[in-house]
Amino acid sequence: MIMDEELDAYRLSGEKVRVVRDGLESNDVVGIVLAWDDEQVLIRRQNRRVVKLDRSYTYQPFSEPRHNPVDLD
Repeated sequence: MIMDEELDAYRLSGEKVRVVRDGLESNDVVGIVLAWDDEQVLIRRQNRRVVKLDRSYTYQPFSEPRHNPVDLD
């Protein structure tokens, strides 16, 4: 689970994040962090829609290469 300090740093910088939900890159959510609570994070996508995502997903900077959480090696 992502820590509050990391979420706050993403929110303050306005940096785009990638939320990796499963092994398919097409299911990733890209946007900026708006707010969060103990269980969920609000992300504003590029089309200005807001989505609620679980904090257990993998959050990483969009500028970094994607890390697959289901690595089959």
